[in-house]
Amino acid sequence: MHIRTTFPYDTTHEDVRIPLPDGTRLYARIWRPVTDEPVPALLEYLPYRLSDWTAPRDWQRHPWYAGHGYASVRVDVRGHGNSEGLPGDEYDATELADGVEVVHWLARQDWCSGRVGMFGISWGGFNSLQIAALAPEPLKAVVTVCSTDDRYDNDVHYMGGSVLAVDMHAWAATMLAFVARPPDPAQVGEDWKDMWRGRLASVEPFVHTWLAHQTRDDYWKHGSVCEDYSAIRANVLAVGGWHDPYRDTVLRLVEHLDPDRVRGLIGPWSHQYPDRGLPPGPSIGFLQETLRWWDQHLKDEDTGVMSEPLLRAWISDSHRPATVYETLPGRWAGETRWPSPNVTPIAYAFRGGPRIVDSPQQTGLDAGRFFPFGNDADLPPDQRDEDAKSVCFEFPVEGEPIEILGRPRVKLRIRMEAPRGQAIARLCDVAPDGSSTLVTRGALNLAARHGRDRADDWPVGAAEDVTFELNAIGHAFPPGHRIRLAVSSSYWPWIWPQAGSAGFTLDAEGSLLELPVRRHIQDPNIRFEPPEQSEPLGVVHPVTLDEQRPERLVVRDVAKGEWRLEVDPRYGGTRIYPDGLEFTEDALETYTIREDDPLTAHARSDWAIRLHRPEMAWDVRIETRSETGADATDFITSNEVMCKEGGEVVFHRTWEKRIPRTAG
Repeated sequence: MHIRTTFPYDTTHEDVRIPLPDGTRLYARIWRPVTDEPVPALLEYLPYRLSDWTAPRDWQRHPWYAGHGYASVRVDVRGHGNSEGLPGDEYDATELADGVEVVHWLARQDWCSGRVGMFGISWGGFNSLQIAALAPEPLKAVVTVCSTDDRYDNDVHYMGGSVLAVDMHAWAATMLAFVARPPDPAQVGEDWKDMWRGRLASVEPFVHTWLAHQTRDDYWKHGSVCEDYSAIRANVLAVGGWHDPYRDTVLRLVEHLDPDRVRGLIGPWSHQYPDRGLPPGPSIGFLQETLRWWDQHLKDEDTGVMSEPLLRAWISDSHRPATVYETLPGRWAGETRWPSPNVTPIAYAFRGGPRIVDSPQQTGLDAGRFFPFGNDADLPPDQRDEDAKSVCFEFPVEGEPIEILGRPRVKLRIRMEAPRGQAIARLCDVAPDGSSTLVTRGALNLAARHGRDRADDWPVGAAEDVTFELNAIGHAFPPGHRIRLAVSSSYWPWIWPQAGSAGFTLDAEGSLLELPVRRHIQDPNIRFEPPEQSEPLGVVHPVTLDEQRPERLVVRDVAKGEWRLEVDPRYGGTRIYPDGLEFTEDALETYTIREDDPLTAHARSDWAIRLHRPEMAWDVRIETRSETGADATDFITSNEVMCKEGGEVVFHRTWEKRIPRTAG
């Protein structure tokens, strides 16, 4: 990583309050080049607290953009950080309308040329696309990283129509803890406590809303730009990683947006900006790449970015299973159209007679993290144990490598003796020594087989063909290896188990795997500059004497037949900021299930956060507990928030709720 200390422009920064029509003021930090000429503005718009939580990341890129002639702006969403107002649901209409107002406010400033770009990763990538679909006139370009066009089937809530236990629960729990954090009196003054109390009084756990909408209804259509791609008029650079759950969105955007306005980039990365040097690499000079995008579309400079292939994608070479890779082997490939004429669907028919698929409920413990962030235990380990709990079909690779790019698809002929169930398919690369590396996977709630907007019981005892896609991937299977397709009926804790499901019978005759096989071509010479960033903020991470617990720990109670997965998400630990703020957070996720009973599935998340300013004698602590379970008819949720200032409890509330299992 190269740290850039000199730039074409000197820079300055200031904190401002952006007024909204209803009188609410949003907290913003603006980095600007020192120049008398108006410059374009770049906006990153998030709920994640610019004065502390994202500050280290913000200082890596916003000053860099300012040094290259842009006003780079980071804004806290209403009701978060030091912004006024009350928090709402993710990407709600108020958040998006506020974002449109911010775009117009930026365009009106004397120092702005009137042209605005938006960028962000995850939440910021989501609302960049969503605000682009509202088409504010000054918004000319977007860089959306690790985001989605489909909030129902490509987000943290549902997968193939099934409840995503691992992140439906964990992300709702995380946001409950995040939204309970107070404004910082160093930025907002004495009003901080009134602002905090107002927020806490309005808190409602997100999981209540998310579980109340178990099919793809109007709630999920809001903010899903796939409902009308033509609404997006800005130029879109869509970026993803093969180890990020949202990468399919990149392929859909390059397929459906005007090819003169979109480019796609998919690397080997996790849920991170591609310049941060976090595994898996190789990382790239992402800031330089985005600067080409901004210069092209906000300054009318021909940077050659629109002469690049429509899609640049990393094709991973075969690699041994591991939970972390510093760098993956592979190469860059380029496609000028998508779907590509270089990719042909090739069907691999299953062989044999009927097979019983009845996986133990703990199948899926080796799935790895839904959101890999570059930690040591994020990625799936060797899949042999999972494969043994599944029904597997294998296809030898002979002669030349088989290279795939796109979304594999399975067609399964299923007979089921229960009205509800799910099918999970995993594509693995099996080496001659038997090691099994997960390549990609997909899932289908069998009640969603006729569409994600409905839940149709299975006709008990009947056979039907179901078809579903696996997540997109670029991978090369070498000669001598075997392509393995493993089918299971459970996948905990990714997929919440269906009540009463006892597996199904899979008829191999009539079932198949379809791979998007890419022919061997001479790809263009795709190169990126080495990664560089601006000088770091200077946050200190003190060393503690506490023994660090494992990132992922699996415990088996043999007598009870119960399995427990403990996950430390490693969000940040303790850090001390240059302005004196001490910020500590600790989280633990726990998932338990008995191997023979889907109704024993249980998820719990515990959070503890401390914000401390010794010079102001300000000491705030937040503790939250979130639990989700289910019986045959309902999801059962329990959430608790306790907030203290100086050891005194200022807020304590518990929510207990039952939500009918309509489709999940």
